[in-house]
Order: sequence, then C-alpha cells, then structure tokens
Amino acid sequence: MRIRHQSDNIESVVATVVEAMDSLKGKEIVTLDLRETGTSVTDYFVICHANSKTQVDAIADKVIDQVRENNKVKPYHVEGRDNTEWILIDFVDVVVHIFLQSARQFYQLEELWADAERIVNQVEE
Repeated sequence: MRIRHQSDNIESVVATVVEAMDSLKGKEIVTLDLRETGTSVTDYFVICHANSKTQVDAIADKVIDQVRENNKVKPYHVEGRDNTEWILIDFVDVVVHIFLQSARQFYQLEELWADAERIVNQVEE
C-alpha cells in the first residue's frame, strides 16, 4: 500500500525540483511520469547529472531546500550522501535522482523505465 505524500500538488513539487536542478546547472534534466506503468511505487522520477561530486551534493541541497520552502514538503528519505555519485531524494510521490555523469551512464535509469512517459525539462540557456 502506497502512502500519499502531504503535498496536494505533485506537479508543483516536480516543477520546483526541475527549477532547483536547473539553477545549479544540472545536466539533461528528465522527468519520468510513472503513473501509467502499473509497476511503480511513485508517480514521478526526476533525473539529472552533474560534472562533479561537489555539484551533485549542491544540487541535492538546493532541491531539498527549494521543495521545503516552496511546497512545505520534507524528504521522506535521502540516500547516497556518503559517496555523492548518486543521490536519491524520496519525496514519496516524487523521487529525485542526481547522478555523477559516469554513474548515470552506467545505471541507465531512464532505460529501465522506458515505458514511462519521458519529459525533457532542460531549460534553454
């Protein structure tokens, strides 16, 4: 059984995550809408990568801070802070993945969820 998050506007959380990633130059920002896959435990994945571990960590901090400030939502769980190659931030209905570029290429998360609707969110520079 899935527990619904305290946020009534999941799309607003997704938009805040994308904005936070973009503000710190997250690369290839993609949202996967998992609601129609029938096998997911969350509604959305938001994925990006960065060029350094420092940038991965900074993006994670920005995402957490912005979602808390804009949407009054705190993460249910955060993983990956030890090695900062892949930080996962679980907001229950929205799960955020911030990768080091090499880790993103290795795990190919988007390919694992190829049946999900894919929304490319990169804001033009």
